[in-house]
Amino acid sequence: MQAFKNLIDGEWVDASDGATFTTENPAQKGDVIGSFPSATKEDTRRAVEAARAAAAGWANMPPPARGAILDKASRIVEARMDEYAAILTREEGKTRAEATGEVTRARDILRFYAGEGWRMGGDVLPSNTSGSLLYTRREPLGVIALITPWNFPIAIPAWKMAPALVYGNTVVFKPASLAPQSGLILVEALVEAGLPKGVLNYITGSGRNVGDELVSSPHVQGISFTGSYSVGTGIYEKAIKNMTRVQLEMGGKNPMLVLNDADLDLAVKLAVTGGFGLTGQACTATSRVIVEEQIADRFAAALTEAARNLVVGDGLQPGVQMGPAVSEDQLRTDLEYIGVGKDEGAKLLAGGGQARDGGHFVQPTVFDFVEPKMRIAQEEIFGPVIGILRAKNFDDAVEKANAIGFGLSAGVVTNNLQRAFQFANRIEAGVVKINEPTTGLALQAPFGGFKHSSANTFKEQGQAAIEFYTRIKTIYVGHG
Repeated sequence: MQAFKNLIDGEWVDASDGATFTTENPAQKGDVIGSFPSATKEDTRRAVEAARAAAAGWANMPPPARGAILDKASRIVEARMDEYAAILTREEGKTRAEATGEVTRARDILRFYAGEGWRMGGDVLPSNTSGSLLYTRREPLGVIALITPWNFPIAIPAWKMAPALVYGNTVVFKPASLAPQSGLILVEALVEAGLPKGVLNYITGSGRNVGDELVSSPHVQGISFTGSYSVGTGIYEKAIKNMTRVQLEMGGKNPMLVLNDADLDLAVKLAVTGGFGLTGQACTATSRVIVEEQIADRFAAALTEAARNLVVGDGLQPGVQMGPAVSEDQLRTDLEYIGVGKDEGAKLLAGGGQARDGGHFVQPTVFDFVEPKMRIAQEEIFGPVIGILRAKNFDDAVEKANAIGFGLSAGVVTNNLQRAFQFANRIEAGVVKINEPTTGLALQAPFGGFKHSSANTFKEQGQAAIEFYTRIKTIYVGHG
């Protein structure tokens, strides 16, 4: 069993008290990946201090030079694509194709933000007095804490870490304890590419020790978190005491509308991709399909057949189309919600149990006749469970889609251009997909949700990321 270490101030170290935890392959019980340090509060404070000490030097480095380090890291990731994808699959459970896609995305994110080093700047404004220059400049916040989930364990750290670094911030990065190695290999690539010591610190451990210390620290200027609503709101409450800038992405319960004129084959394909791809373990996953009544029976039958034909298994094996739940706890959660759906009176069409022995495998599951107030229509399951809701017409479908506390991603399948744009205008979601799966994002576009899916403050990804990771200084120069 491999023993991994934390990175604090450029040194690879154990937890100060020697405590560790282990991680396991979710597809093969007993396949232990390695041990990781359970960092203490004191370890976390040392990481923050290291980031503080490195902040001035890193901020003063020219942005194109910072970008050059990200570009070199992207080439390291590209050279090790197969190795990194295998690590991700073994740790998180994705299929090999899904893992390769995620590592590719991390590479491309590093490349995109490498270019941002050449574009970072301010504005020259018209002065209201003669003999005066008025301009703005963007400056880094300082120390940024990144707290990331297990479901995209290299892509989400990349899309937080890359802009934080290129815009001149230093970072303390806490990955999810279920998938810490995928974040570690990204850190290793950046260190190898030439990051100065202390600029990026990597610490593993519990939310109680590491997470609480980070979000409560008066020396952390920004916190970017992706995870559950309950944890995110707790972070917000702690951070506001220090007026720390916070960026939160906190899940979804994403609808896809299938209108009467839709291409039925396309609708089924999109539902399968969005609902069962990534084992349903995506914040943008399709968990509700709202179908107009006239085609609901045909759609339900076709989706049921597609679900039953999916090949579930170890993502490292060829031909597998859906991997396991990430952990025993997540498997238990999936099965409990399936039981809730049955108890609430939804009609089980496919799945409903464990798919096979030897790992945390759950069957792709489809419910029909789901009602908007049912728990399986309101609460995020984070597993391969799709509920079909039937709608009388387009207006009813939109109303059902919006009758939810989340507002992250939403889709519609239709050949009616007018209805497509009506949907885009009326849906309460930060990401709108027309004839595309609710999953999948363009890295150059802003990303973020409405309602309880986010803090409704700052968007992630693309050039919108500069708004969170920098602050604007306005400068008046009298030269007359």
